[in-house]
Amino acid sequence: MNKETVISVENVSKKYCKSLKKSMYYGAMDIGRNMLGMSSKSSRLRKDEFWALNDISFEVKRGETLGIIGPNGSGKTTLLKLFNGIFWPDKGKITIRGMVGALIEVGAGFHPLLTGKENVYINAAILGMGKKEVDEKFDEIIEFADIGGLIDTPVKFYSSGQFVRLGFAVAVHCVPAIMLIDEILSVGDIDFQRRCFNKLGELRKNGMTTVLVSHSIMHILGFCDRVLYIDKGKTMYYGATDKAIKTYQEDMASRTCMPSVNLEVNKMSSSRAVTIMKIEFLDNNEIPINRVNAGEALTLRVHYFAAHHIGAIELDVAIASYGGDIFFRASSKAYGNELFIHKGEGCIDVNFKSLRANNQTVLFYITLWKSDRSELFDWKRELPFYVVGDARSGGKVLLDIDWRNRQ
Repeated sequence: MNKETVISVENVSKKYCKSLKKSMYYGAMDIGRNMLGMSSKSSRLRKDEFWALNDISFEVKRGETLGIIGPNGSGKTTLLKLFNGIFWPDKGKITIRGMVGALIEVGAGFHPLLTGKENVYINAAILGMGKKEVDEKFDEIIEFADIGGLIDTPVKFYSSGQFVRLGFAVAVHCVPAIMLIDEILSVGDIDFQRRCFNKLGELRKNGMTTVLVSHSIMHILGFCDRVLYIDKGKTMYYGATDKAIKTYQEDMASRTCMPSVNLEVNKMSSSRAVTIMKIEFLDNNEIPINRVNAGEALTLRVHYFAAHHIGAIELDVAIASYGGDIFFRASSKAYGNELFIHKGEGCIDVNFKSLRANNQTVLFYITLWKSDRSELFDWKRELPFYVVGDARSGGKVLLDIDWRNRQ
C-alpha cells in the first residue's frame, strides 16, 4: 500500500445470515471460540448464511472519487459500513488512512429526543471535532443545513430531508480525509443536492477522498474518477467510469419506463449562480422540433440565466436509449471548445451535424459545471427526443459536432 493509497481492500468478504435466531447463535459461538483462542470459522458458510460481499479487491487514492454502482441488494451499503467500522470483514483486509466522515443512513448518530443543536455537537464530537472548533463553525453548519428555525427542535420532528441536511452539514464541516456517501443524498431536493456536490468538489480540490454510492448515472459520470460495479456481492467491473456504467447497464435485465419531462424549467431559484431556464431542440432553420430524421442535423440550445459573471464553464451532454443505455457522452472540453457564461440571460448551442439512431426515442442529459468541475451549477435529465428512420449505424451517434456560445 503506497503513501497515496488511502483505502485498500484486499480479498474482502462479508456474510450475513437469513435467520435472526441463527445469526445470534452463530455470533455467540464465534465469540466463545475467539475467547478460547480458537478459530471462529467465519471464513466458511454455515446453514442459512450467504455472502453479501465475496472476494472484493480495489484501492482508492488520495483525492480520488470512487463511485460504487449496482442493483439493490448487491452489497454497496455493506461495503461502506465496512469502511466506517460498523461491520468487520469475515475474510480479507481493509486498510484506511485518515479520518472518515460518513453519510450512510438518515439520522445515523442522531438522538431523536435531542435538539438539532445538541446533535450537531454530539455528532461532531464523534467525528473528532472539539467543542471550540464546533463553536467556530456552528453558524456555518446551520447556514449550510438550511433547516430554518428548527435548530432548537428535537430531531424526531425533522423530515427525512432535514435529517440529511443537518447530517451532511456536520460531516463536511469536520473536513474528513475520506467521505463516504450513500444514495441518501437523493432524499434532499435538487438545490440541496447541487450544494452538496459543490461542497464535495471544493473539498476534493483540497485532497479529500470520496466514495459515492448512487443510482444517478449523471452524478457518477460527472463526479467520479473510477467506478466499482458490484452485483450479488461480486466485482463485475472496476475501472473507467464510462466502461463501468456501460457494463452495468448491459447487465441489467429489467428496464424502467421513461418518465414524462417538461422542457420548460420551473421558476428560477435565486440561490443558484446559473440556472438552466429552457432546453430547445432546433432544426437548420432554428425552428423548434421534437423529432428529426436519422442522419439530419440537430441543434440543442441551452438557455440559462446567470446571477453574476461566471467565466469559463464546461457543458456535459449524454444521450441514452429509451431503455437507459448511454451510447454517447462528451463534454465541451473533450472537443477543445471553450465556453463562457456572463451575467444575465444567454444560451449555448450544441450542434449535432448528423444525429444517427434507429427509429427510437432518445434521452438527453445536460449538465453545467464550473470549468474545473468544483461547482455543479444545474442539470436536466431524461429529455426525450425522437429519431425517425434507419440510420444504418447500429444505433450510434456520430461525433462530428461543435460547441459555441450564443449571446
